[in-house]
Amino acid sequence: MSQFTNEDEALLQSMLRQLLQSVKEKITGAPSVECAEEILLHLEETDENFHNYEFVKYLRQYINNTLGSVIEEESEKCTSIQNQTEVSGYDTLVQHVTKKTRESKQYREMMHALKNVMMVVVESLINKFEEDRMCNKELDSKTKKKCQSDYYTDNYSDSDSSFNQSYTFMSQEQLQLLVEKLDPIQPKEVRQEALQMLCLAPPSDVLNSECWPNLRKHLMMSLSDPDAIFSEKVLRFYAKTFSSSPFNMTREVYTSLAQHLELYFLSGEYSLRISSGLDVSNADVNHILKKVRLLNEYQKEAPSSWIRYPEKYMEEVVESTLSLLSVKHDPNHPASPDFLSPICFLALLDIKAVWFKKWTHAHYSRTVILRLLEKKYKSLINAAVQQCFDYFEFCKAAVGKTSRVNDFSQQHSCNEQKFFYTGSDLQYICFVHSLCLLGRLLIYKQGRNLFPVQLKNKKDCVSLTDLLVLFTQLIYYSPSYSKEALTAHTDSYSPASLVMEILQVFCDQTGCAADCLYTDEVMDALLDPLQSLLNGTEVYINCPETTLIDLADILARIAAAEDGLSVLLYGGNKNCAKENSPTAVHVIVQFTKKLLHDDISLLSGSELLQVVKGAFIFVCRQMYRTCEGLQMLIPYGLHESIGEAWKKASLLSERATGADSTSSISLDSKNILLWEETLLDALLNFSATPKGLFLLHSTGAMSDCVSFMFNSLSKKHQTNEREEFGNGVIVAQMATTPAAAVALQSSGFIKAFVAELWALLECGKDDVRITQPKSTPVDAIDQSCQKSFLYLINLLTYPAVFELLSKQDIPNKPMYSHREVPTDIINIIDRIIILNSEAKIHSLFNYEQSHVFGLRLLNVLCCELDTLLLLETQYKVSEVLLTAQKENVTEASEGPGEFIIDSLSVERNHILVRINLIGGPRERILPLRALDKGNDPYPWPMFSSFPLPKCYLAEAPRKDDFGQDKDLDKLLSILQNPEEQTEWAEICRRQFCKIMKTRPDIISGATTDADMKKESLSSVQQLGIEMTVRYGKYLNLLKEHAENELCFVLLNCEQFLKQQQRTVVSSLRCLQGRYAGYDWFASSVFLIMSGDGEKTLTFLQQFSHLLVSAFLWIPRLHMSMHLPITTVESGIHPVYFCSAHYIEMLLKAELPLVFAAFHMSAFTPSQICLQWITQCFWNYMDWSEICHYIATCIFLGPDYQVYMCISVFRHLQQDILKHTEAQDLQVFLKEEALHGFRVSDYLEYMESLELIYRPALMKDMRNIKVQNT
Repeated sequence: MSQFTNEDEALLQSMLRQLLQSVKEKITGAPSVECAEEILLHLEETDENFHNYEFVKYLRQYINNTLGSVIEEESEKCTSIQNQTEVSGYDTLVQHVTKKTRESKQYREMMHALKNVMMVVVESLINKFEEDRMCNKELDSKTKKKCQSDYYTDNYSDSDSSFNQSYTFMSQEQLQLLVEKLDPIQPKEVRQEALQMLCLAPPSDVLNSECWPNLRKHLMMSLSDPDAIFSEKVLRFYAKTFSSSPFNMTREVYTSLAQHLELYFLSGEYSLRISSGLDVSNADVNHILKKVRLLNEYQKEAPSSWIRYPEKYMEEVVESTLSLLSVKHDPNHPASPDFLSPICFLALLDIKAVWFKKWTHAHYSRTVILRLLEKKYKSLINAAVQQCFDYFEFCKAAVGKTSRVNDFSQQHSCNEQKFFYTGSDLQYICFVHSLCLLGRLLIYKQGRNLFPVQLKNKKDCVSLTDLLVLFTQLIYYSPSYSKEALTAHTDSYSPASLVMEILQVFCDQTGCAADCLYTDEVMDALLDPLQSLLNGTEVYINCPETTLIDLADILARIAAAEDGLSVLLYGGNKNCAKENSPTAVHVIVQFTKKLLHDDISLLSGSELLQVVKGAFIFVCRQMYRTCEGLQMLIPYGLHESIGEAWKKASLLSERATGADSTSSISLDSKNILLWEETLLDALLNFSATPKGLFLLHSTGAMSDCVSFMFNSLSKKHQTNEREEFGNGVIVAQMATTPAAAVALQSSGFIKAFVAELWALLECGKDDVRITQPKSTPVDAIDQSCQKSFLYLINLLTYPAVFELLSKQDIPNKPMYSHREVPTDIINIIDRIIILNSEAKIHSLFNYEQSHVFGLRLLNVLCCELDTLLLLETQYKVSEVLLTAQKENVTEASEGPGEFIIDSLSVERNHILVRINLIGGPRERILPLRALDKGNDPYPWPMFSSFPLPKCYLAEAPRKDDFGQDKDLDKLLSILQNPEEQTEWAEICRRQFCKIMKTRPDIISGATTDADMKKESLSSVQQLGIEMTVRYGKYLNLLKEHAENELCFVLLNCEQFLKQQQRTVVSSLRCLQGRYAGYDWFASSVFLIMSGDGEKTLTFLQQFSHLLVSAFLWIPRLHMSMHLPITTVESGIHPVYFCSAHYIEMLLKAELPLVFAAFHMSAFTPSQICLQWITQCFWNYMDWSEICHYIATCIFLGPDYQVYMCISVFRHLQQDILKHTEAQDLQVFLKEEALHGFRVSDYLEYMESLELIYRPALMKDMRNIKVQNT
């Protein structure tokens, strides 16, 4: 059957026609011929009826009859071969048979016959189609005329268009004939017929033909044809081409349409004027709008594809557009200012300039657009700027009058259909389009470089700053809205809302904000209404409430950025601040205080007054959340004003909730509660800094703020859902102060946290465990618990530990239920740290994992020496660990068994060495907690009794080693022999005299042994003495009986300081008697004096007169009468609210990466620095560096304490960044000693810090006695 008969041809023609009819919809919907071919090639994959078509069945049967025998023969050959892999290298039988069949003579003959017959069949079909088309021509013409006579309102690319019919494929000769027929000199009927034929041809063929340039000219002329129906047909051809052709073709159509419009607007027949308004129902106007709309629709779609084509194509589209939009009358023409330009029509259809936003979104096109604007079409930018200035002048002229300036925006917001636009409407629409275009342009650096611009009616150029000032003024000069309009959630076209959108985007773009907003002129414009209201001068503000809320929103966004905050605090130029003009922060905080005191007459009685107050409080909050911002706000006592407002609101809310207790809460009650929460939130955010937390305590709202924070977190308010326990920075700050730690406990915060921790450690989530079994942890602390572990470290500073655990006994129950969930910190210690009974062990589902978690926590807690002393004296931690090690041995027939090396014994060994050895990085050796590879995985010796193996002690330094540094030796000689003064020492003393303040009279006279017997040392002090003496003997500084000397020193110090203490009645445990911790500074001096008690006491008594003693000697100011009573009652030491506050402030300025690392880790520099300073860097520095630290602070000033900590952070910068990435920064800083840090290496750096910061630092340090505001 290799030859086909005439009957076969007729049958094939019929079957092929049937197939094409079945897939007609798929083919006609294809945007191009190439796509139609692809559809047919993949028809088997996409059409489920493919194998049911008669044409397909016929072909299958034909192939089977022709090649069946060949296939069977090849198959038999292959099956006779046992190993198919040897057949021509093919893997399968099918592949081999297919290859052989396609190489056969029968296959070649079949394909040749098929090709010949199908060519005949297709040719016959085409001829038949031409005959059918000519027969139905008259009927088609009538139908299309009827369709085209309808009023055209829909998108030209509509799939229901009558032009989306079957294509007629034309040769070049046929297309050339159509072009000739479309020549404007041809009769109308000829042109209409030619256009009809053109619309049936595939657009890709038309645009790729050689006659397209001539056809383009004829179509452009046809667009201006007086016959509206004919010109609309041309427009529909353009629309069809846009929807079905790729960008490289449609650009030709677009540019021709743009060029046509440009010529039309420049022609004498166009005479529309702005002042006359615009009637869009007019046929001519409607036709223009259709053309512009078609352009605009293409403008929005083109950017999605033009990147795939050469840049010159895109540049043609851009340039033709800018050329059209730049059309204007001759400046000398009398009607030039009133000319209704193309951009007005575009603004009517795309009022927010979405087309420009899309064009500038990608760098690829934005570069071209901005280059053309700069070189050829800057007049477009000038016109947009002019529109904004004209509108602003119009607004100013309308002040105090009933103006219709905003009628359009309100009507548009209400979605009312308009058919006539007045001149004012058109001006406003052009203004909005210009405003949105400029707002987008200024986002980009190259766009900002187009300024300044020169306007006709202005002598001076308009700079970028001038334009931003104008934008800002539009916020408060824009016309008022009704209250209904204010609450309506519509797409607003009011100037204020449009400018707000633009400025909000600017605030989010760092470079844009710096160039546009962070200038004194723009700040003055933003603050002008506030300044006028403060001064009581006459001020015109349309809708003052919403205007002030908008201004507050922008100011808050500016304050949220580092550079913006700097501008608010110090002005646009720090180096040349304006003398007579206060910086923005002063205006804002004064205005906020006036608002809180209801002292703004313009807003009295306003329903939105509380919203305005909240908005400006939030601006201030953005500033006082930072150390430098708080410093600027402190003199105004804003915390007191907010605290007073909260107390009033609290009283009102109590009354309101009481009155509404029997019924549903009224709207007024809800507003009162919301206002109270706003104020509590504002107060809570003071605790983001050390000094802010101190100020918060003075308001008396600490407990309420913590309760509010906990309640808000419980409801998942004001926080990211992933951060289940709130702002870690705030909690870390609070945990450093005793009152806040107690508030965290009483609010239920700690209870909820402990319950969540227990769920992670022991319970897990039931739904997760069923569907996804929990994996066996491979890390010491499972990843799921890591965040809770760090949070617990943040929480358990010594002030918090003392308040929560002091005099608290371990429960040690005889039995524990599996369902018994811990509720506080003492339960956590009982259940996972001190596992001293079988009952505790059996109560844990995950004993090893939970106990390792507890031991790791204990290790970090014991790095703070005061916490170590408390835990050791109250809970005998060492004894518990030694007992556990003793029990963790193998059974042996003779002698003691060997220690079992497992994760728990390794952890216990590390902790036992850490808590029983004092020393810096070169003075003690801590065993690693990881196993080595090889035969000896753990080379560190374990022990179950004291003393420690000697391998953990570094080689003891000789006493002479401390005399090698001549400067240090000289300093120590002065400390030890104050009566032997030298000229150098006198110079030092004169320097110190400048920073000294008058102190209380010196307590004179020696204390007798009889008096000593009246006092006794606490167990914490006794253990501290043992540790100090052990360390001193290791350093070869102390001899025998040194313990008695140190007892003598500490008892005398306690009595000496007690004479200067207040009597305080407080629920805080740290204020119920003697100083809560151990006196590490006195012990350090004792070691410096080589154990001489008399010299130590003499030095300390004289030293207590110096300002530096308040910051080095922590017990010195415990309940001291030299501090205000409010400071004493807070339990917050000046080292925290002064030194630590400045450490955070300087760290942000000097080491921003380190500061950011702390913030990302939800940890605070103040917490770790307070720990370092309290224990005089014991365990973190070697003894020689500790001496350098003390001597430097004494002789160079107390501010060097701050510079010292900054130097440490600088030394650790790379390690801090690395451990921030590893998410264990807290653990690293608390556990690791300061390896390689030497004070002398950073002395020059500290001196450079002194030059910058000493004046402010020393002022605050001297004023701690009045630090109650």
